[in-house]
Amino acid sequence: MELPKLVCVFLLAACCCCRRAAGVPGEAEQPAPELLEVEVGSTALLKCGPAHSQGNLSLDWFSVYKEKPVLIYRVRQGQGHSEPGEYQHRLSLQGKGAILALAHVTPHDERIFLCQGKRSRSQEHRIQLQVYKAPEEPSIQVNTVGISVNSEEPEEVATCIGRNGYPIPQVTWYKNRLPLKEEKNRVHIQSSQTVESSGLYTLHSILKAQLVKEDKDAQFYCELSYRLPSGNHMKESREVTVSIFYPAEKVWVEVVPTGMLKEGDHVEIRCLADGNPSPHFTISKQNPSTMEMEEKATDHNGLLVLEPAQKEHSGLYECQGLDLDTMVSLSDQQELLVNYVSDVRVSPATPESHEGSSLNLTCEAESNQPLEFHWLRAKTGKVLEKGPMLQLHNLKREAGGGYLCVASVPSVPGLNRTQLVNVAIYGSPWMASKERKLWVKENEVTSLSCEASGHPRPTISWNVNGTAHEQDKDPQSVLSTLNVLVTPELLETGAECVASNFLGRNTTLIFLKLVNLTTLPPDSTTTTTGLSTSTHLSSSTASPHARANSTSTEKKLPEPESKGVVIVAVIVCILVLALLGAVLYFFYKKGKLPCGRSGKQEMERNTSI
Repeated sequence: MELPKLVCVFLLAACCCCRRAAGVPGEAEQPAPELLEVEVGSTALLKCGPAHSQGNLSLDWFSVYKEKPVLIYRVRQGQGHSEPGEYQHRLSLQGKGAILALAHVTPHDERIFLCQGKRSRSQEHRIQLQVYKAPEEPSIQVNTVGISVNSEEPEEVATCIGRNGYPIPQVTWYKNRLPLKEEKNRVHIQSSQTVESSGLYTLHSILKAQLVKEDKDAQFYCELSYRLPSGNHMKESREVTVSIFYPAEKVWVEVVPTGMLKEGDHVEIRCLADGNPSPHFTISKQNPSTMEMEEKATDHNGLLVLEPAQKEHSGLYECQGLDLDTMVSLSDQQELLVNYVSDVRVSPATPESHEGSSLNLTCEAESNQPLEFHWLRAKTGKVLEKGPMLQLHNLKREAGGGYLCVASVPSVPGLNRTQLVNVAIYGSPWMASKERKLWVKENEVTSLSCEASGHPRPTISWNVNGTAHEQDKDPQSVLSTLNVLVTPELLETGAECVASNFLGRNTTLIFLKLVNLTTLPPDSTTTTTGLSTSTHLSSSTASPHARANSTSTEKKLPEPESKGVVIVAVIVCILVLALLGAVLYFFYKKGKLPCGRSGKQEMERNTSI
């Protein structure tokens, strides 16, 4: 029994040795293939190994796919020929024929290529082609809905997409520059890939996490790691933040602007909370009479605008925030103080006095802060006195007019109020001018003006007929304008303006002069207040407040006749020069006046004779 078994074992071993020695394909132990790494789109250079590099130019190239070799290229006596198929148009020989170039490499080319000599089938060389392609820049899509901290399971934070890479890149998620790892019920990373028609991969990776309130400003991003023939590489996406919903734990009141408030300011009362989203706010103010909180109407959630702020806006304000998810209500209160100055008054309210006497003005005001007072002259802005009282001594007519009392709060910049009071000095009317000349044209309508001041306010009348209009310059001054037709009678008599009150009367005489060639009007740049004519001519007068008494006269005007004489003299000179020129020209034409070279020669001849 034992001898037959031993014979069988011996025969089987001999057969195996014979098959291996005969070189049956697939039975010999194959060496590890040579590794060749290339990038997609480049050209792979397939070398048949040192055994065929010297002169053996009869080769066959095979593509091994799923362990099945397929003939793709023949080399005979150094000449190559592609076999029909997927590689027909992408193969070419290089060098002495031992290098096969594969152009436009794609991911589908990742396989074993085999070259085999025709003389001995055992002379073969295997090449493993490894293909790489860097993925595009990763894009990241953040969850736009938001995540609640009350969620019991991890919620989707963001999705990372890496397109057109080969092989599949590795993805790593980061939060605040620290890598995230799978953690039960806390962090879950779900990745998938799609194979494109080109053979490239598109990677989708979804980060799910359970977040807390402290993650509201956290920065998330993804990183793709991949390999190329040059080594390992990586690409990062942009950083994103995700909206996190969490209940408010605190509500507070904010007032803008900060610091001391004053009447007239634009004041905003804001309700703020540390929750997201913000709760529903209501703003209330305490009624000082009932001590009850009364809700105020607002245009925006949690914003009350006081414009302009008034002293009545001072008081206790309360902000109340209601979380509509948890129905928890939180509140905060703040006292608001609007500083004010009001009810500025001067006594006496309508001060009146006589020339040479004295007058005391007293200013008072209401405020919640200590006040300072100072007095200004209304027409000049000059500071006259500091303090609530202004004393005016030895009054003159020029002292009449407006005075300003300014009440201010030093501790609140910009908080002040003013009150204007007009001081009246009793006196007969003052005239802006006693006499005036007015240049006119006959049979045209012109405007005559007359200004007077005094207390009581004077009334004005004219001695000629026309249409009169009055204008109050201030409580003690009046300007009267009369439109009249210039007639020979008016040119002869002129016009008189009469101002009067119960203390006296005063007049202004207006002389009318015709405009002609020899009597020109004075320079039109000198003007009289309130005076205008149809010929746009005027004369200069002094202000009634600049004169010392009611009989002051205007500055004398230059006589127009002097200017007329000058003009006549100029015209006469021009006529004389013209006549002289005509005489010279006459003698020249008659040859009596030597000119130029001919004249000079004639003079020389006369001299020689």
